[in-house]
Amino acid sequence: MAQSGGVPEVKSAVRTVALLELLAARGDRPARLRELSEELGVPRSSMYALLQTLVEHGWVRTDTTGSLYGIGIRALLTGTSYLDSDKRVRLVRPYLDEASDALGETIHLARLDGADVVYLATRESHEYLRTISRVGRRVPAHVGALGKALLAERPDDELPLPEDPLPASTPNTLTTRTSLLADLAEVRERGYSIDHEETVTGITGFGFALRYDTPATDAISCSVPTSRLTDEHEHRIVAVMREVRTKIETLLPLPSRDVEWRDPHR
Repeated sequence: MAQSGGVPEVKSAVRTVALLELLAARGDRPARLRELSEELGVPRSSMYALLQTLVEHGWVRTDTTGSLYGIGIRALLTGTSYLDSDKRVRLVRPYLDEASDALGETIHLARLDGADVVYLATRESHEYLRTISRVGRRVPAHVGALGKALLAERPDDELPLPEDPLPASTPNTLTTRTSLLADLAEVRERGYSIDHEETVTGITGFGFALRYDTPATDAISCSVPTSRLTDEHEHRIVAVMREVRTKIETLLPLPSRDVEWRDPHR
């Protein structure tokens, strides 16, 4: 049995977390009992009992026929609590507003979580509004500006990457370790990362690691439609984001009396 800190894992807890993460990853695509059972390698009878328990407590929802399952509202309440209780997120939010007002573009804050980055806050551009919020969503770290800014803060031999080929989001995504390492070398020299339509076709991003941790775990980025990205606007974006990063880093690290949460991936 796998262990965490010398303590044996609780099988039922691991199974519950895996189920909730699977349902969350599916988004607006509800799943049937058979799909969940096969995906997680759990007997249907055990999966059914687990689903019914989670439905009863609001962590999973089901349709009127009882045959389709999706993530429940309790997951939202827990996620919101995480954001509300994180002092760093609260301190950074006003500076996301500052960058958004200055640039008129979409500004993100994200955190590295294993091989992914998770979006913690977003300020949308008034020029192009997304129909779905990115907050709470995760993206492979190698894919975009936020993740590459954070990967560049780590030695090449310590990067949390899957085996080649790396998963792609667009035709421009870097899908080999060799190409990614070359890009990260440029990020370190430049001081920020560039997402050349690697996450979303038609969108260029600029990522800046927040170095109040060593290595950095949080980053901010600015995303702009490639069709209206001029050299002048790019220079303006980089200048504003660098200034905002400096302001944020001046506020942090947090005072020693605050809780220092352990990163399970370190």
